[in-house]
Amino acid sequence: MKFLKTTLWAVLICLSFQNCAKKAEDKKEEDSTSQTSAREIWTKQQAKDWYAKQGWLVGADFLPSTAINQLEMFQEASFDTTTINRELGWAAGIGMNTMRVYLHDLLYEQDSAGFFKRLDVFLDIASKHKIKPVLVLFDSCWDPFPKLGKQPDPKPGVHNSGWVQSPGLNALKDSTQYPRLARYVTGTVAKFADDDRVLAWDIWNEPDNPNTSSYGKVELPNKVDYVLPLMKKSFSWARSVNPSQPLTAGVWAGDWTSHETLKPIEKASIDESDVVTFHNYDKPQDFEKRIKQLQQYDRPLICTEYMSRGNGSFFEGFLPIAKKYNVGAINWGLVNGKSQTIYPWDSWKVTYTSEPKLWFHDIFQKDGKPYRQAEVDLIKNLTTAK
Repeated sequence: MKFLKTTLWAVLICLSFQNCAKKAEDKKEEDSTSQTSAREIWTKQQAKDWYAKQGWLVGADFLPSTAINQLEMFQEASFDTTTINRELGWAAGIGMNTMRVYLHDLLYEQDSAGFFKRLDVFLDIASKHKIKPVLVLFDSCWDPFPKLGKQPDPKPGVHNSGWVQSPGLNALKDSTQYPRLARYVTGTVAKFADDDRVLAWDIWNEPDNPNTSSYGKVELPNKVDYVLPLMKKSFSWARSVNPSQPLTAGVWAGDWTSHETLKPIEKASIDESDVVTFHNYDKPQDFEKRIKQLQQYDRPLICTEYMSRGNGSFFEGFLPIAKKYNVGAINWGLVNGKSQTIYPWDSWKVTYTSEPKLWFHDIFQKDGKPYRQAEVDLIKNLTTAK
């Protein structure tokens, strides 16, 4: 009996030691990513030189119509190259030269080699259409409980009913998962760090979005306290592998009058970014005001989300202003599909039993017919005009 007890204690001590060693190794790996080969934030001149080579950037936040979220877009069983190729062809046909595309940490955890292979295929398809995507690593919007595997069917009439956050709530509040997130960031950025098919890396979409109208009741009440330090780490992780493309995180709400009026999360977004990105779904006058406010940072500007018809944000009001100031313009949504973003944000609380007469987002119907011919004519004219 004494022998068994001694053996049991030895096993427990060994397991405890191994666990501590693993945690120490994870911490060492997490810390080392911010120290090895890390490049600095670009100077203003470096950012301007890069931007001058791109031409005027115009595109959409892209999800193929057959996918409900970023997991369904890139998981092996649902990776739909036929639809991606067809729909990117429609975008290229109206002069678009970029897309904003969301990735997910669970895709890397599930099968990093397979994920990279599919992302490489996607980039090949985009390149064929002369489209260079902005790749988004993390996102604080919609469902905070992402799961791998078959994704849910759309809830009838509900805007983005299946979109998922990355990282999910459980990973966000569990610091023991941060080494895994560090591997996702460094691994993904390093794989494509010198790939000229990639336009830029968007570190975190709307990092402090509380999702009040959809998942607000189950969100972390102090979510930003977790996101802010992790977003800063993520910038460091990405820079540690010396990417040739710019890093950014967009500001999307708040008072941008001066650096002093910014919230801490907004200050971090701008201070850590090589190029400044932002969202605006308001009237054209507000869009122009926001551009002028952000010009104080003297860096290239790209609006990575706009165009919500129900809010008065239309192509005809925004695109001419964006071109006037040489601001990149990426609208939400390309093709009406499983994301159902033709429905407005209030569809989470208001029941819609039929397609809205005024589409909220998106440009094309599933067969490629434009929702509004005048809109695609405008986009084509502005993107092809010298």
